[in-house]
Amino acid sequence: MEDPPNCALCGRPIPADVPQSLHHLVPKLKGGKNGPTVLLHHICHKEIHATLSEAELARDYATPEALRAHPRLAKFIAWVSKRPPGFLSRVPSKRRARQR
Repeated sequence: MEDPPNCALCGRPIPADVPQSLHHLVPKLKGGKNGPTVLLHHICHKEIHATLSEAELARDYATPEALRAHPRLAKFIAWVSKRPPGFLSRVPSKRRARQR
């Protein structure tokens, strides 16, 4: 039996029965429609989009390494890494201050 793939953000395995999604490293709206994607736990994918705007993703966070280095995502990874691979939870809404 083949080992499950690992999440590109948290590094935990993604069993076949766990919600998962493909993340475009450059958002589709910013020209990444046919660009590289990575497989993530659905909860990890939601956290990325709750943390960063499409512009920030395209400009500064277009690699898994850059995503893992973001302070809020690093804190999330430390937290979620202690949970089982099938862990599901609501992801908080955006915490970024709205720019006016």
